[in-house]
Amino acid sequence: MKVRQDAWSEEDDLLLAETVLRHIREGGTQLRAFDEVGDALNRTSAACGFRWNAVVRDKYEDAIKLAKRHRKDRKRQMAQAAKPASFTSQPQAQSVYQPAPQVPIRQESTVSMSNNEMTLNDVILFLQNMNEKGRQDSLLKQENEGLKMENERMKEKVSDLEEKLAKLKEEHQTIEEDYQSIIQIMNRARRMAILEEDPEDRNAPAFKMDKNGNLEKIAK
Repeated sequence: MKVRQDAWSEEDDLLLAETVLRHIREGGTQLRAFDEVGDALNRTSAACGFRWNAVVRDKYEDAIKLAKRHRKDRKRQMAQAAKPASFTSQPQAQSVYQPAPQVPIRQESTVSMSNNEMTLNDVILFLQNMNEKGRQDSLLKQENEGLKMENERMKEKVSDLEEKLAKLKEEHQTIEEDYQSIIQIMNRARRMAILEEDPEDRNAPAFKMDKNGNLEKIAK
């Protein structure tokens, strides 16, 4: 049983195209071409038909037209050759069978599907691929929305931290100003105490307070 699941390569697509075009030129059917390619690539005929209709066929539109024109000319030539010589008033010009020229492959890949040449398995496989793509798009959309929400939360958190930092700076400035005010008051009180002390206490040790509030003995 053919269960090959690997991706189609450019060589596989080229083999599929050449085989189908050859069958068209020679008057064969596409189903026979799909069977032939399936045997060569170890794939099912339905998989080959789906690949042709969904991807490869649109790249060879000009080649298909030439192949069909060539098939028509060949049938006409064969019919003329089969007529009795007495029925022909003039000798028919013989034409040499020339293979159809290859048409360059276009790079773009578009989907062109022919409903009358697709099987139920092809339709199911196509719908499954579409559903898988839809699920992937939905997951990407959900992930994008989640990232947007997380970004908004981070912005709010940064804003709150900036506001708290501003408040801490303001409180620190207030504490610093209060501390300097207390130092100034203590210095004024110390100077007033020195000026008001008695003369007999002039020999007593004198102290001063630094900016940190510590007493320091003053040498006389």
